[in-house]
Amino acid sequence: MGKARLKSRRRQEHGSKLARVFIGILATIGVIDTGSITIQRWGWISSISCPGGSQGCDIVLNSAWGTAFQLNGHPIPLSLLGFLSYSAILVISIIPFLPLLSKSSVDFSRKAWWGLFLISNCMTIFSFVLMGVMIFKIEAICFFCILSALLSTSILTLTIAGGGWEERRDLIFRGIIISTIILLVSLIWSSYVDPDKKGKATINEGSAAIVSSISSASATQLAEHLNKIGSVQYSAYWCPHCHDQRELFGKEAASKLNIIECAEDGKNSQSEVCKAKGINGFPSWEINGRIESGVKSLAELAEWSNYKGPRDF
Repeated sequence: MGKARLKSRRRQEHGSKLARVFIGILATIGVIDTGSITIQRWGWISSISCPGGSQGCDIVLNSAWGTAFQLNGHPIPLSLLGFLSYSAILVISIIPFLPLLSKSSVDFSRKAWWGLFLISNCMTIFSFVLMGVMIFKIEAICFFCILSALLSTSILTLTIAGGGWEERRDLIFRGIIISTIILLVSLIWSSYVDPDKKGKATINEGSAAIVSSISSASATQLAEHLNKIGSVQYSAYWCPHCHDQRELFGKEAASKLNIIECAEDGKNSQSEVCKAKGINGFPSWEINGRIESGVKSLAELAEWSNYKGPRDF
């Protein structure tokens, strides 16, 4: 009788509360990690300290793989997806502790564990693909990316160990299916955004990708205006967002911009000037004594620089 009650109690609790606590802590660290990267990429903060040197983080986070996709011409950083994923994990790990839900059925707790398993499994597989891209394609090391991979792997491990799974075969079967799907999607995505396969060739080593778009008359006049008033675009040859910014102007207009190369190994590098200005994100614009990072629309640049010419961008 006593054993039956003990067994019934364990089933009602379903899973380790301690494991959920640790998962919540790790998810909180992940939210801070990816959230900091996201707001820095959006230009809301000037810089974030990257252990081991900021250049490696800049190269990785500003690479083609640092952007998940474009939304209405605006790049959505991959870190935002990580932020949303860690936020979801944090919420799911906390919900079972809420007073109104603590007395709910064991079925709810079981679904919460499956939710944790699904998200953490997807994040772990995707993180391993990104680690491979970082090492073999980008050839740079980013502390924040490694931290995120360790966090997602640890959360998955805690979920498997503390989930109170009754059917291990279901867990393994579903895990294999999910892992296979995410692995294929990740490889397809990483190949799709690869600038080498998109034909964004460079003139030579250390040079920025060639601008292929055609400039409008308004874009050309805006570029001339920006040059005339002493505006500066701080750039790095390996930065895809810098290339996107120049593509907005077009080939002719971009050639009239005052662009300073900040990468130490870039052609005609002026890295010391960039360091003196405190430039950490690319591209960064200095207009009328103010510096902001991020890709700017031509309309934004026109407004910022008090451009009075035609705005048929």
